[in-house]
Parts: sequence; C-alpha cells; structure tokens
Amino acid sequence: MKKLLLIILLCWFTLAPIAQADNIAKATFAGGCFWCMEEPFDELDGVISTTSGYTGGNVANPNYKQVSAGRTGHAESVEIEYNADKVSYEQLLDVFWHNIDPTVRNKQFCDVGNQYRSAVFYHDEQQKALAQTSKEKVAQELDTNIYTEITASSEFYPAEDYHQNYYQTSTLLYKFYRSRCGRDRRLNEIWGE
Repeated sequence: MKKLLLIILLCWFTLAPIAQADNIAKATFAGGCFWCMEEPFDELDGVISTTSGYTGGNVANPNYKQVSAGRTGHAESVEIEYNADKVSYEQLLDVFWHNIDPTVRNKQFCDVGNQYRSAVFYHDEQQKALAQTSKEKVAQELDTNIYTEITASSEFYPAEDYHQNYYQTSTLLYKFYRSRCGRDRRLNEIWGE
C-alpha cells in the first residue's frame, strides 16, 4: 500500500508541472520606456513574469546603448509570461492600450525615436487577430489614427539586469523619470483615468 501511494505521489509531482505548463503563454508589447511597462502587467493576477528587453530589429544581442541610439531597429519592449487560465490575452491588450499613447508615431511621452515606438508583437494568428480587433476598437473610441504597429514577434533579447524590475529596485529614480516624462498626465488626457 505504501509503495502504491509513493508511486501515485511521484507521478503526480512529476506530471503536475507539465499539466500547468500547457496554460503558459507569452505576450510581447512595446510602449516606450520598458521600465514603465513592467509594473502594470505585474499587477495582474495570472502574470507570471515580465522581462524588459529589445525586439523588432535586425541586430543580434543588442545592448541598451545600441538600442537607445536608435540604430538597431529594436524597440524597448516587455515580454510577459502568463497563465492563460487566469488572465486572457484580451485583458493584456486592454492593459497595454491604457498604458501607451497610441496616437503618435515613433514616440512615447518624452522618449522619441523608432526605439520607443508602440507595438504589439504577436506570437500566433489568434493574438494577431485579437490585436487587430482591439486596435480598431481603440481607433473608434479615441476617434483618431492609431500608429501602434501590429507585427509578428521575432527574437526577444532580455535587457541588462539593472533594467529588470526597475520600478521596484530604483523606485525613487523610476518615479522621478515617470513624472518628468509626463507619462501619467498624458495617459489621463487620453484615457481619462
């Protein structure tokens, strides 16, 4: 009896992570400074992790200096790993839209350049369709052109360690930057929040 119970427990502990892994998905968004994009997603139940990084460009293994200079084609981005049973891609899109200014091209708040463009980097055709539908709804709601790109995901390069969870590790500097950049003021103008 003890042997059978041990086998059952061993099987359960071995297979449980595999069963849970089936519900794990990725989403990738660019919304200007990646420091400001981690926090709103981290607050969602079902988000497992957020990683600041670079994607959408043509230089392998870029660093912050290269990307911020605007010569790599990459955008500062955030890659989100989430449990799709707890949070939907549509919910992630809603958080994304309400944390960017989709009415400008190659700019987010005080950061200017292609590296600060807003974009949805979809990982499959379902994400692509949902992103396009949500973009159309945002265009109707705001009654203006929306310049946010919707493009296939490509290689994602995590940013240097000091950029990860910056809003937690350097709280005062983060708050100063966010305030000085006018991000919250502009978001309130757009979304009335």
